[in-house]
Amino acid sequence: MTITTVQSEADVQGILALQQANLRKNVSVEVQVDQGFVTVEHDPAILSRMNLAAPSIIAKDGETVVGYALTMLPEFGADVPELLPLFGLIDTLQYDGKPLRDHAWYVMGQVCVAEGYRGQRIFDRMFQHHRDVYSDRYQVLITDISANNIRSLRAHARVGFETLHEFYDPAIGETWVIVLWDFQK
Repeated sequence: MTITTVQSEADVQGILALQQANLRKNVSVEVQVDQGFVTVEHDPAILSRMNLAAPSIIAKDGETVVGYALTMLPEFGADVPELLPLFGLIDTLQYDGKPLRDHAWYVMGQVCVAEGYRGQRIFDRMFQHHRDVYSDRYQVLITDISANNIRSLRAHARVGFETLHEFYDPAIGETWVIVLWDFQK
Protein backbone atom coordinates (compact mmCIF):
# COMPACT_ATOMS: atom_id res chain seq x y z
CA MET A 1 0.00 0.00 0.00
CA THR A 2 1.42 3.35 -1.06
CA ILE A 3 0.15 6.78 -0.02
CA THR A 4 1.24 9.35 -2.59
CA THR A 5 0.01 12.17 -4.80
CA VAL A 6 -1.65 11.92 -8.20
CA GLN A 7 1.12 11.39 -10.75
CA SER A 8 -0.70 10.56 -13.98
CA GLU A 9 -3.92 10.58 -15.94
CA ALA A 10 -4.28 6.90 -15.00
CA ASP A 11 -4.40 8.00 -11.33
CA VAL A 12 -7.18 10.49 -12.18
CA GLN A 13 -9.10 7.74 -13.97
CA GLY A 14 -8.63 5.51 -10.92
CA ILE A 15 -10.17 8.22 -8.72
CA LEU A 16 -13.13 8.54 -11.08
CA ALA A 17 -13.71 4.76 -11.11
CA LEU A 18 -13.63 4.57 -7.31
CA GLN A 19 -15.93 7.59 -7.12
CA GLN A 20 -18.50 5.93 -9.40
CA ALA A 21 -18.50 2.81 -7.25
CA ASN A 22 -19.25 4.86 -4.12
CA LEU A 23 -21.65 7.56 -5.31
CA ARG A 24 -24.75 7.75 -3.15
CA LYS A 25 -26.93 7.04 -6.19
CA ASN A 26 -24.95 3.84 -6.89
CA VAL A 27 -24.98 2.25 -3.42
CA SER A 28 -27.82 0.86 -1.34
CA VAL A 29 -29.22 2.72 1.65
CA GLU A 30 -27.78 -0.02 3.88
CA VAL A 31 -24.28 0.59 2.50
CA GLN A 32 -24.74 4.35 2.84
CA VAL A 33 -25.59 3.99 6.53
CA ASP A 34 -22.91 1.38 7.30
CA GLN A 35 -20.03 2.38 5.01
CA GLY A 36 -20.71 5.96 3.93
CA PHE A 37 -20.93 7.43 0.45
CA VAL A 38 -19.74 10.25 -1.80
CA THR A 39 -22.11 12.82 -3.26
CA VAL A 40 -20.28 14.78 -5.94
CA GLU A 41 -19.57 13.34 -9.39
CA HIS A 42 -16.50 15.22 -10.65
CA ASP A 43 -16.03 16.21 -14.27
CA PRO A 44 -12.90 14.41 -15.57
CA ALA A 45 -11.42 17.55 -17.20
CA ILE A 46 -11.92 19.65 -14.05
CA LEU A 47 -10.49 16.89 -11.87
CA SER A 48 -7.41 16.72 -14.11
CA ARG A 49 -6.96 20.51 -13.86
CA MET A 50 -7.37 20.38 -10.08
CA ASN A 51 -4.59 17.80 -9.89
CA LEU A 52 -2.27 19.84 -12.08
CA ALA A 53 -2.70 22.81 -9.74
CA ALA A 54 -2.31 20.80 -6.53
CA PRO A 55 -2.09 16.99 -6.69
CA SER A 56 -4.61 15.06 -4.64
CA ILE A 57 -3.56 12.42 -2.16
CA ILE A 58 -4.21 8.82 -3.19
CA ALA A 59 -3.73 5.33 -1.78
CA LYS A 60 -2.58 2.70 -4.27
CA ASP A 61 -2.42 -1.05 -4.06
CA GLY A 62 0.04 -1.74 -6.85
CA GLU A 63 -1.27 0.38 -9.72
CA THR A 64 -4.88 0.46 -8.48
CA VAL A 65 -6.24 3.56 -6.74
CA VAL A 66 -7.98 2.30 -3.59
CA GLY A 67 -8.40 5.63 -1.82
CA TYR A 68 -8.36 9.33 -2.51
CA ALA A 69 -8.61 12.65 -0.68
CA LEU A 70 -9.04 15.37 -3.29
CA THR A 71 -7.14 18.64 -3.11
CA MET A 72 -9.29 21.56 -4.26
CA LEU A 73 -7.79 25.03 -4.30
CA PRO A 74 -10.13 28.03 -3.86
CA GLU A 75 -9.89 28.98 -7.54
CA PHE A 76 -11.81 25.79 -8.42
CA GLY A 77 -14.79 26.67 -6.19
CA ALA A 78 -17.00 27.73 -9.10
CA ASP A 79 -16.17 24.61 -11.15
CA VAL A 80 -18.12 22.17 -8.99
CA PRO A 81 -21.68 23.49 -8.58
CA GLU A 82 -22.45 21.15 -5.67
CA LEU A 83 -19.70 22.83 -3.64
CA LEU A 84 -20.82 26.43 -4.27
CA PRO A 85 -22.65 26.63 -0.91
CA LEU A 86 -19.45 25.62 0.90
CA PHE A 87 -17.29 28.14 -0.93
CA GLY A 88 -19.89 30.86 -0.38
CA LEU A 89 -19.98 30.17 3.34
CA ILE A 90 -16.20 30.15 3.70
CA ASP A 91 -16.22 33.89 2.95
CA THR A 92 -18.69 34.53 5.80
CA LEU A 93 -17.28 32.35 8.59
CA GLN A 94 -14.88 33.18 11.39
CA TYR A 95 -12.10 30.98 12.70
CA ASP A 96 -9.65 31.67 15.50
CA GLY A 97 -10.93 35.23 15.93
CA LYS A 98 -10.70 36.37 12.33
CA PRO A 99 -12.46 35.75 9.00
CA LEU A 100 -11.80 32.27 7.67
CA ARG A 101 -10.88 33.77 4.29
CA ASP A 102 -7.91 35.48 5.98
CA HIS A 103 -6.33 32.10 6.72
CA ALA A 104 -4.34 30.20 4.11
CA TRP A 105 -6.83 27.44 3.24
CA TYR A 106 -7.89 24.86 0.70
CA VAL A 107 -10.74 22.38 0.46
CA MET A 108 -10.64 18.62 0.62
CA GLY A 109 -13.02 18.08 -2.31
CA GLN A 110 -13.99 14.50 -1.43
CA VAL A 111 -12.54 11.46 0.31
CA CYS A 112 -13.17 7.79 -0.38
CA VAL A 113 -11.62 4.43 0.49
CA ALA A 114 -12.54 1.35 -1.54
CA GLU A 115 -14.58 -1.45 -0.06
CA GLY A 116 -12.21 -4.14 1.19
CA TYR A 117 -9.66 -1.51 2.25
CA ARG A 118 -11.73 0.24 4.92
CA GLY A 119 -10.77 -0.12 8.55
CA GLN A 120 -7.04 -0.19 7.76
CA ARG A 121 -6.35 3.49 8.62
CA ILE A 122 -5.88 4.40 4.95
CA PHE A 123 -8.14 7.41 5.55
CA ASP A 124 -5.87 8.56 8.41
CA ARG A 125 -2.71 8.00 6.37
CA MET A 126 -4.06 9.99 3.40
CA PHE A 127 -4.90 12.93 5.66
CA GLN A 128 -1.48 12.78 7.32
CA HIS A 129 -0.01 12.93 3.81
CA HIS A 130 -2.18 16.00 3.10
CA ARG A 131 -0.60 17.61 6.14
CA ASP A 132 2.90 16.54 5.11
CA VAL A 133 2.50 17.88 1.56
CA TYR A 134 0.50 21.06 2.14
CA SER A 135 1.10 22.37 5.69
CA ASP A 136 4.01 24.54 4.54
CA ARG A 137 1.61 26.52 2.28
CA TYR A 138 -1.75 26.24 4.03
CA GLN A 139 -2.89 26.55 7.62
CA VAL A 140 -6.39 25.12 7.26
CA LEU A 141 -7.98 22.23 5.38
CA ILE A 142 -11.76 22.57 5.05
CA THR A 143 -14.51 20.25 3.87
CA ASP A 144 -18.20 19.67 4.33
CA ILE A 145 -19.88 16.38 5.07
CA SER A 146 -23.49 15.32 4.83
CA ALA A 147 -24.94 15.15 8.34
CA ASN A 148 -26.30 11.76 7.21
CA ASN A 149 -22.78 10.39 6.65
CA ILE A 150 -22.01 9.41 10.24
CA ARG A 151 -19.02 7.21 9.33
CA SER A 152 -17.33 10.12 7.54
CA LEU A 153 -18.06 12.58 10.36
CA ARG A 154 -16.47 10.20 12.88
CA ALA A 155 -13.43 9.54 10.68
CA HIS A 156 -12.79 13.26 10.14
CA ALA A 157 -13.02 13.92 13.90
CA ARG A 158 -10.59 11.05 14.56
CA VAL A 159 -7.84 12.62 12.43
CA GLY A 160 -8.24 16.10 13.91
CA PHE A 161 -11.04 17.93 12.09
CA GLU A 162 -13.32 20.09 14.21
CA THR A 163 -16.85 21.23 13.43
CA LEU A 164 -16.99 24.87 12.37
CA HIS A 165 -20.56 25.33 11.08
CA GLU A 166 -23.69 23.51 9.95
CA PHE A 167 -26.05 24.60 7.20
CA TYR A 168 -29.13 23.34 5.44
CA ASP A 169 -29.06 23.23 1.63
CA PRO A 170 -32.69 23.60 0.49
CA ALA A 171 -31.76 22.76 -3.11
CA ILE A 172 -31.16 19.15 -2.08
CA GLY A 173 -32.94 19.09 1.26
CA GLU A 174 -29.90 18.14 3.31
CA THR A 175 -27.90 19.41 6.29
CA TRP A 176 -24.14 19.75 5.87
CA VAL A 177 -21.41 20.02 8.50
CA ILE A 178 -18.40 22.19 7.68
CA VAL A 179 -15.29 20.84 9.37
CA LEU A 180 -11.75 22.14 9.39
CA TRP A 181 -8.33 20.86 10.34
CA ASP A 182 -5.84 23.45 11.53
CA PHE A 183 -2.41 22.12 10.55
CA GLN A 184 -0.79 24.38 13.13
CA LYS A 185 -2.54 22.65 16.06
